[in-house]
Formats: sequence, structure tokens, C-alpha cells
Amino acid sequence: MYNIDRIKNEIRQLCENGQVVHVSVRQTHPRVVVEDAPARIAGVYKNIFQVEDCTEKGRPKLYSFQYSEVLIGHVVIKELNYTPAVLKKK
Repeated sequence: MYNIDRIKNEIRQLCENGQVVHVSVRQTHPRVVVEDAPARIAGVYKNIFQVEDCTEKGRPKLYSFQYSEVLIGHVVIKELNYTPAVLKKK
């Protein structure tokens, strides 16, 4: 079973590898909608992680998310191989 510590460790590994990941985000406040966009994990901290949008020209956008947002499915990182229970097909 996934928990926040496991998600945090996997995100930290993605950050250390520097690989491009694919992120989907749906938030209403602040309004952020991103579908399967290439991004890099820019930083991993105690309560949040930062994602740098690789599609932006010039100065890339930097988004901050909490690990719990991955756990509940508001933020989906394709390379984590984690599907929250609310998104699993029955």
C-alpha cells in the first residue's frame, strides 16, 4: 500500500536521476490544469516538492505541490506507477 513516505522517496529518486517525467494536474485554486506535460522534479522538501514545466520557452514555470496531492490524485506523475484509489478502474 502506498503512503506519503513511499511517494516522497520515489519522487526524491526521480529528482536525483534528473529524468523528465510526465505530470497531469487538476487544481481549482490556484487554477492549474496540465495534461501529461513533460516536467522535471526541481526540488524535494519536507512537505512539498517542486515541478519545473519543460514546455515553457525562456523562464520555465515552477509549481509546488504537497505529497498528499499525489496520494489523493490531484497530481499524477506517470513515472511513479501509482494510481490513486479514486482513479482506479473497477
